[in-house]
Amino acid sequence: MDFELSEEDRMLKDLVERFVNDELMPLEAGVLAREASGKGLTIEESDYTRLDEISKKLGLWGLDAPVDVGGTDLPAVALVGVNEMMGRTVTPYTLPPDSPNLRMLMATVNERQREAYLAPYVRGETVSAIGISEPGAGSDPAAMTTRAVRDGEDWIINGRKIWISRAAEADFTILMAVTDKEKGARGGISAFLVDGNAPGFKVLRRIPMIGGAATYEVALEDCRVEGWKLLGTEGQGFAPMQLRLGTRRIQMASWSIGMAQRALDMICEFAPQRKTFGLPLSERQAIQWWISEAATQIHAARLMTYDCAWKLDQGRDVRQEISMIKAFATEMAWTVVDRAMQTFGAMGMTRELPLHLMASKLRTMRIYDGPTEVHKWVVARNLLGSKR
Repeated sequence: MDFELSEEDRMLKDLVERFVNDELMPLEAGVLAREASGKGLTIEESDYTRLDEISKKLGLWGLDAPVDVGGTDLPAVALVGVNEMMGRTVTPYTLPPDSPNLRMLMATVNERQREAYLAPYVRGETVSAIGISEPGAGSDPAAMTTRAVRDGEDWIINGRKIWISRAAEADFTILMAVTDKEKGARGGISAFLVDGNAPGFKVLRRIPMIGGAATYEVALEDCRVEGWKLLGTEGQGFAPMQLRLGTRRIQMASWSIGMAQRALDMICEFAPQRKTFGLPLSERQAIQWWISEAATQIHAARLMTYDCAWKLDQGRDVRQEISMIKAFATEMAWTVVDRAMQTFGAMGMTRELPLHLMASKLRTMRIYDGPTEVHKWVVARNLLGSKR
């Protein structure tokens, strides 16, 4: 087996690393200061504009989007390195467009939707969100109760969605709803393209999350959606939704590797400088073992993630591998970052280092897109099922 990246993929990873080091890392001091003062996890609007211009000029937009709508159509393996590098910084910037929603659109749009939604999204002209979770139906999408019923050629949607990122600023939301209650997840869940200004689509509240981030709760009250905005086939929204979730989970594993690697680098830089009781921390066995364990686990997570991405590019069923890497990488990175905070002592508890934002992001990642426990259950269920 060849574990070396192709020259093109390695060059792309190096390019993104330079972009992170040269453009995103210098903004971290301002990000930390704004978050500490209660202004949330943001950068200045002028910085967003400048970063968009630079990243677009570097060819970093639409990396996995179809070529015919302006993308590069890169394989999943190439994107692991890209997202690992992006995970190294706490500066909140995403290379347009956000891959998970992109992948779901790519798998489902018709020609009209391709022109109206996918193409502008790839060009960075629109912002999207996705509404899956509901109050009382988070990790089990099959338990959703939001209903969509036909009204002539249109659909009327009623229900609630929660934990939606970017709902307030999104131009459109990919919204999951039950169209056949009897079939449920097996042929009764559909996806819809709901515009931000659609009648009956209401953002109820902004929910502050740890680490300066935020999500939203929305209500759909007799929300009318034109018939052509049914995304994909009626009743067949569950599988494309899983494609979207799988894309995010590989992305999250890659981010986790990036965060853990940066935390390990910080430990290795700090430990020789800090002395306790006459010796540098680097000579303490506890620190040495933390470094060794972190390096080993990062290496394992990286290989697992590349293996999963390669299998995905080969068209294989990787649902089990995705659950493995989502659980393993996020928990691994959580431990590495926590030990980095412990190594830095009181300084590790301040908001002057990026560690607390990394820890907050990882803490939420251990929950969203499937809690660790659910993914472990999925893996165990599959293995026990194969034995039966």
